[in-house]
Amino acid sequence: MAYARVGQWLSLLVCLLILLKAESHPVELTLVQSAVAKGAVCLDGSPPAYHFDKGFGAGINNWLVHIEGGGWCKDVESCVERTKNFRGSSKQMEKTISFSGVLGKKQTMNPDFYNWNRIKVRYCDGSSFTGDVEAVDPATNLHFRGGRVFRAIIDDLLAKGMINAKNALLSGCSAGGLASILQCDNFRSLLPAGTNVKCLADAGYFINAKTITGSQQIEAFYSQVVALHGSAKHLPASCTSRLRPGLCFFPQNVVPQLRTPIFLVNAAYDSWQIKNILAPSIADPKGTWKSCKSGIKNCSPAQIRTMQGKKA
Repeated sequence: MAYARVGQWLSLLVCLLILLKAESHPVELTLVQSAVAKGAVCLDGSPPAYHFDKGFGAGINNWLVHIEGGGWCKDVESCVERTKNFRGSSKQMEKTISFSGVLGKKQTMNPDFYNWNRIKVRYCDGSSFTGDVEAVDPATNLHFRGGRVFRAIIDDLLAKGMINAKNALLSGCSAGGLASILQCDNFRSLLPAGTNVKCLADAGYFINAKTITGSQQIEAFYSQVVALHGSAKHLPASCTSRLRPGLCFFPQNVVPQLRTPIFLVNAAYDSWQIKNILAPSIADPKGTWKSCKSGIKNCSPAQIRTMQGKKA
Protein backbone atom coordinates (compact mmCIF):
# COMPACT_ATOMS: atom_id res chain seq x y z
CA MET A 1 0.00 0.00 0.00
CA ALA A 2 2.59 2.49 -1.19
CA TYR A 3 -0.05 5.16 -1.69
CA ALA A 4 -0.78 5.06 2.04
CA ARG A 5 2.88 5.48 2.98
CA VAL A 6 3.20 8.60 0.81
CA GLY A 7 -0.03 9.97 2.22
CA GLN A 8 1.12 9.32 5.78
CA TRP A 9 4.28 11.35 5.23
CA LEU A 10 2.26 14.19 3.69
CA SER A 11 -0.11 14.13 6.66
CA LEU A 12 2.86 14.23 9.04
CA LEU A 13 4.31 17.19 7.11
CA VAL A 14 1.06 19.12 7.58
CA CYS A 15 1.20 18.47 11.33
CA LEU A 16 4.82 19.57 11.51
CA LEU A 17 4.09 22.77 9.60
CA ILE A 18 1.37 23.60 12.11
CA LEU A 19 3.97 23.39 14.88
CA LEU A 20 6.74 25.26 13.07
CA LYS A 21 6.75 28.92 14.03
CA ALA A 22 9.45 31.56 14.07
CA GLU A 23 9.74 31.34 17.84
CA SER A 24 11.22 27.91 18.61
CA HIS A 25 13.71 26.44 21.04
CA PRO A 26 15.67 23.15 21.22
CA VAL A 27 14.57 20.35 23.56
CA GLU A 28 16.66 17.25 24.17
CA LEU A 29 15.52 13.65 23.69
CA THR A 30 14.77 11.56 26.77
CA LEU A 31 15.11 7.79 26.42
CA VAL A 32 12.94 5.74 28.80
CA GLN A 33 15.51 3.07 29.53
CA SER A 34 13.44 1.58 32.36
CA ALA A 35 10.75 0.66 29.82
CA VAL A 36 12.94 -1.96 28.17
CA ALA A 37 12.65 -4.38 31.10
CA LYS A 38 8.86 -4.14 30.76
CA GLY A 39 9.02 -4.99 27.08
CA ALA A 40 7.79 -1.48 26.26
CA VAL A 41 9.95 -0.82 23.23
CA CYS A 42 9.97 0.54 19.69
CA LEU A 43 9.55 -1.78 16.71
CA ASP A 44 13.28 -2.58 16.69
CA GLY A 45 13.48 -3.17 20.45
CA SER A 46 15.06 0.18 21.30
CA PRO A 47 13.69 2.19 24.24
CA PRO A 48 10.79 4.60 23.71
CA ALA A 49 11.43 8.32 23.90
CA TYR A 50 10.02 11.79 24.35
CA HIS A 51 11.10 15.42 24.54
CA PHE A 52 10.26 17.26 27.76
CA ASP A 53 10.32 21.00 28.40
CA LYS A 54 9.56 21.73 32.05
CA GLY A 55 6.82 24.11 33.08
CA PHE A 56 7.35 27.17 35.20
CA GLY A 57 5.48 29.80 37.21
CA ALA A 58 1.72 29.36 37.31
CA GLY A 59 1.96 26.44 34.86
CA ILE A 60 4.25 24.29 36.97
CA ASN A 61 1.49 21.74 37.70
CA ASN A 62 -0.12 21.74 34.25
CA TRP A 63 0.85 19.16 31.64
CA LEU A 64 0.48 18.99 27.87
CA VAL A 65 1.37 15.58 26.42
CA HIS A 66 1.48 15.73 22.62
CA ILE A 67 1.75 12.52 20.58
CA GLU A 68 3.68 12.57 17.32
CA GLY A 69 2.01 11.27 14.15
CA GLY A 70 3.36 9.21 11.29
CA GLY A 71 1.00 6.58 9.88
CA TRP A 72 0.92 2.86 10.60
CA CYS A 73 2.43 -0.42 9.40
CA LYS A 74 0.11 -3.29 8.55
CA ASP A 75 2.53 -6.08 7.65
CA VAL A 76 6.02 -7.30 8.45
CA GLU A 77 7.53 -5.69 5.37
CA SER A 78 6.26 -2.19 6.13
CA CYS A 79 7.14 -2.50 9.83
CA VAL A 80 10.69 -3.61 9.03
CA GLU A 81 10.99 -0.57 6.78
CA ARG A 82 10.05 1.69 9.69
CA THR A 83 12.87 0.29 11.84
CA LYS A 84 15.30 1.94 9.44
CA ASN A 85 14.21 5.41 10.54
CA PHE A 86 12.80 7.25 13.55
CA ARG A 87 9.32 5.82 12.90
CA GLY A 88 10.47 2.49 14.31
CA SER A 89 13.66 3.10 16.25
CA SER A 90 14.78 5.59 18.86
CA LYS A 91 18.32 4.96 17.62
CA GLN A 92 17.37 6.96 14.53
CA MET A 93 15.72 9.87 16.36
CA GLU A 94 17.13 13.38 16.48
CA LYS A 95 18.82 14.08 19.81
CA THR A 96 17.30 17.55 19.87
CA ILE A 97 14.21 19.01 18.22
CA SER A 98 12.68 22.48 18.19
CA PHE A 99 9.55 23.18 20.21
CA SER A 100 7.22 25.78 18.77
CA GLY A 101 3.53 26.49 18.25
CA VAL A 102 1.47 24.81 20.97
CA LEU A 103 4.70 23.38 22.42
CA GLY A 104 6.53 26.72 22.45
CA LYS A 105 7.44 28.64 25.60
CA LYS A 106 6.92 32.15 24.23
CA GLN A 107 3.82 33.70 25.78
CA THR A 108 3.17 35.85 22.73
CA MET A 109 3.11 32.79 20.46
CA ASN A 110 1.53 30.29 22.84
CA PRO A 111 -0.47 32.19 25.48
CA ASP A 112 -2.43 29.17 26.75
CA PHE A 113 0.35 26.63 27.28
CA TYR A 114 3.68 28.49 27.21
CA ASN A 115 4.44 27.83 30.91
CA TRP A 116 3.00 24.29 31.10
CA ASN A 117 5.10 21.14 31.21
CA ARG A 118 5.19 20.34 27.47
CA ILE A 119 6.02 16.88 26.16
CA LYS A 120 6.31 15.52 22.65
CA VAL A 121 5.98 11.74 22.67
CA ARG A 122 7.92 10.13 19.83
CA TYR A 123 6.03 7.59 17.75
CA CYS A 124 8.00 4.42 17.01
CA ASP A 125 5.53 1.52 17.21
CA GLY A 126 3.36 1.85 14.07
CA SER A 127 0.05 1.12 15.81
CA SER A 128 -1.00 4.45 17.35
CA PHE A 129 0.23 3.11 20.70
CA THR A 130 -2.08 0.08 20.83
CA GLY A 131 0.10 -2.96 20.08
CA ASP A 132 0.93 -5.75 22.52
CA VAL A 133 2.38 -9.01 21.19
CA GLU A 134 4.67 -10.91 23.54
CA ALA A 135 6.38 -13.11 20.95
CA VAL A 136 9.25 -11.71 18.89
CA ASP A 137 10.22 -13.40 15.65
CA PRO A 138 14.04 -13.65 15.70
CA ALA A 139 14.05 -13.45 11.91
CA THR A 140 12.72 -9.88 11.97
CA ASN A 141 13.24 -8.82 15.61
CA LEU A 142 9.99 -6.83 15.37
CA HIS A 143 8.42 -5.81 18.66
CA PHE A 144 4.72 -4.93 18.56
CA ARG A 145 4.43 -3.13 21.91
CA GLY A 146 2.79 0.26 21.34
CA GLY A 147 0.28 -0.16 24.17
CA ARG A 148 3.06 -0.92 26.63
CA VAL A 149 5.07 2.04 25.33
CA PHE A 150 2.22 4.45 26.08
CA ARG A 151 1.90 3.16 29.64
CA ALA A 152 5.67 3.24 30.25
CA ILE A 153 5.95 6.83 29.06
CA ILE A 154 3.01 8.00 31.17
CA ASP A 155 4.44 6.20 34.20
CA ASP A 156 7.78 7.93 33.63
CA LEU A 157 6.07 11.33 33.43
CA LEU A 158 4.04 10.63 36.55
CA ALA A 159 7.29 9.96 38.40
CA LYS A 160 8.66 13.27 37.12
CA GLY A 161 5.82 15.30 38.58
CA MET A 162 2.70 14.65 36.53
CA ILE A 163 1.27 12.82 39.55
CA ASN A 164 0.71 16.33 40.96
CA ALA A 165 -0.98 17.67 37.85
CA LYS A 166 -3.87 20.09 38.27
CA ASN A 167 -4.59 20.11 34.54
CA ALA A 168 -3.52 17.59 31.91
CA LEU A 169 -4.17 17.61 28.17
CA LEU A 170 -3.43 14.63 25.93
CA SER A 171 -3.12 15.76 22.32
CA GLY A 172 -1.83 14.40 19.05
CA CYS A 173 -1.75 14.93 15.30
CA SER A 174 -2.68 12.45 12.55
CA ALA A 175 -1.82 8.93 13.81
CA GLY A 176 -0.96 10.65 17.10
CA GLY A 177 -4.38 12.29 17.06
CA LEU A 178 -5.93 8.85 16.68
CA ALA A 179 -3.85 7.70 19.64
CA SER A 180 -5.15 10.60 21.74
CA ILE A 181 -8.67 9.33 21.04
CA LEU A 182 -7.98 5.65 21.62
CA GLN A 183 -5.97 6.34 24.81
CA CYS A 184 -8.08 9.21 26.13
CA ASP A 185 -9.98 7.39 28.87
CA ASN A 186 -6.90 5.32 29.72
CA PHE A 187 -4.90 8.52 30.18
CA ARG A 188 -7.63 9.82 32.48
CA SER A 189 -7.49 6.61 34.56
CA LEU A 190 -3.73 6.91 35.11
CA LEU A 191 -3.94 10.38 36.62
CA PRO A 192 -5.22 11.38 40.08
CA ALA A 193 -8.99 11.71 40.39
CA GLY A 194 -8.63 15.42 41.19
CA THR A 195 -6.77 16.26 37.97
CA ASN A 196 -8.74 18.12 35.31
CA VAL A 197 -8.12 15.95 32.22
CA LYS A 198 -9.07 16.56 28.61
CA CYS A 199 -7.96 15.24 25.22
CA LEU A 200 -7.50 16.81 21.80
CA ALA A 201 -7.23 15.07 18.43
CA ASP A 202 -5.87 17.13 15.54
CA ALA A 203 -6.47 15.51 12.14
CA GLY A 204 -6.94 12.16 13.85
CA TYR A 205 -10.61 11.45 13.11
CA PHE A 206 -10.24 8.88 10.34
CA ILE A 207 -13.58 7.72 8.99
CA ASN A 208 -14.64 4.26 7.90
CA ALA A 209 -15.79 5.13 4.41
CA LYS A 210 -15.86 3.16 1.19
CA THR A 211 -13.80 4.25 -1.79
CA ILE A 212 -15.45 5.82 -4.82
CA THR A 213 -15.72 2.31 -6.28
CA GLY A 214 -17.38 0.93 -3.16
CA SER A 215 -14.47 -1.08 -1.74
CA GLN A 216 -13.77 -1.04 2.01
CA GLN A 217 -10.06 -0.40 1.68
CA ILE A 218 -9.39 1.56 4.88
CA GLU A 219 -11.40 -0.92 6.94
CA ALA A 220 -9.28 -3.78 5.60
CA PHE A 221 -6.09 -1.76 6.21
CA TYR A 222 -6.92 -0.97 9.83
CA SER A 223 -7.99 -4.56 10.48
CA GLN A 224 -4.57 -5.70 9.30
CA VAL A 225 -2.85 -3.19 11.60
CA VAL A 226 -4.90 -4.31 14.60
CA ALA A 227 -4.34 -8.02 13.89
CA LEU A 228 -0.57 -7.71 13.32
CA HIS A 229 0.05 -5.59 16.42
CA GLY A 230 -2.31 -7.45 18.75
CA SER A 231 -4.06 -4.16 19.44
CA ALA A 232 -7.37 -5.53 20.75
CA LYS A 233 -6.32 -5.52 24.42
CA HIS A 234 -5.45 -1.80 24.31
CA LEU A 235 -8.48 -0.58 22.37
CA PRO A 236 -11.38 0.86 24.41
CA ALA A 237 -13.44 -1.96 25.91
CA SER A 238 -16.53 0.19 25.41
CA CYS A 239 -16.03 -0.50 21.70
CA THR A 240 -14.51 -4.00 21.58
CA SER A 241 -17.37 -5.30 23.72
CA ARG A 242 -19.71 -4.37 20.84
CA LEU A 243 -17.65 -4.57 17.67
CA ARG A 244 -14.71 -6.51 16.26
CA PRO A 245 -11.35 -4.92 17.12
CA GLY A 246 -10.60 -3.66 13.61
CA LEU A 247 -13.67 -1.43 13.73
CA CYS A 248 -12.54 0.02 17.06
CA PHE A 249 -9.64 1.76 15.32
CA PHE A 250 -12.19 4.16 13.88
CA PRO A 251 -13.01 7.19 16.07
CA GLN A 252 -16.67 7.14 15.01
CA ASN A 253 -17.03 3.88 16.95
CA VAL A 254 -15.10 5.11 20.00
CA VAL A 255 -15.79 8.80 20.62
CA PRO A 256 -19.51 8.47 21.53
CA GLN A 257 -18.59 6.24 24.48
CA LEU A 258 -15.67 8.30 25.83
CA ARG A 259 -16.09 9.49 29.40
CA THR A 260 -13.31 12.09 29.20
CA PRO A 261 -13.95 15.44 27.47
CA ILE A 262 -12.33 15.56 24.06
CA PHE A 263 -11.83 18.26 21.43
CA LEU A 264 -11.84 17.17 17.77
CA VAL A 265 -10.07 19.30 15.17
CA ASN A 266 -10.41 18.09 11.58
CA ALA A 267 -10.53 19.85 8.25
CA ALA A 268 -13.74 19.47 6.24
CA TYR A 269 -11.42 18.80 3.30
CA ASP A 270 -8.92 16.33 4.77
CA SER A 271 -6.40 15.81 1.98
CA TRP A 272 -5.00 12.57 3.43
CA GLN A 273 -8.42 11.01 3.74
CA ILE A 274 -9.48 12.14 0.26
CA LYS A 275 -6.31 10.68 -1.24
CA ASN A 276 -6.15 7.48 0.78
CA ILE A 277 -9.65 6.61 1.93
CA LEU A 278 -12.07 8.06 -0.60
CA ALA A 279 -10.13 8.12 -3.86
CA PRO A 280 -6.89 6.13 -3.62
CA SER A 281 -5.10 5.52 -6.90
CA ILE A 282 -6.20 1.89 -7.01
CA ALA A 283 -9.84 3.04 -6.99
CA ASP A 284 -9.21 5.82 -9.51
CA PRO A 285 -7.01 4.28 -12.26
CA LYS A 286 -8.08 6.89 -14.83
CA GLY A 287 -7.12 9.79 -12.55
CA THR A 288 -10.58 11.35 -12.50
CA TRP A 289 -9.91 12.62 -8.97
CA LYS A 290 -6.32 13.69 -9.53
CA SER A 291 -7.05 17.42 -9.74
CA CYS A 292 -9.50 17.33 -6.85
CA LYS A 293 -6.92 15.60 -4.65
CA SER A 294 -4.45 18.43 -5.30
CA GLY A 295 -6.82 21.05 -3.86
CA ILE A 296 -10.48 21.52 -3.09
CA LYS A 297 -10.76 24.41 -5.58
CA ASN A 298 -10.19 21.86 -8.33
CA CYS A 299 -13.07 19.63 -7.28
CA SER A 300 -16.22 19.45 -9.39
CA PRO A 301 -19.67 19.94 -7.83
CA ALA A 302 -20.25 16.19 -8.13
CA GLN A 303 -16.99 15.45 -6.30
CA ILE A 304 -17.89 17.92 -3.56
CA ARG A 305 -21.22 16.14 -3.11
CA THR A 306 -19.42 12.80 -2.90
CA MET A 307 -17.11 14.13 -0.21
CA GLN A 308 -19.97 15.65 1.74
CA GLY A 309 -21.75 12.30 1.67
CA LYS A 310 -18.77 10.55 3.28
CA LYS A 311 -18.77 12.57 6.50
CA ALA A 312 -18.94 10.42 9.62
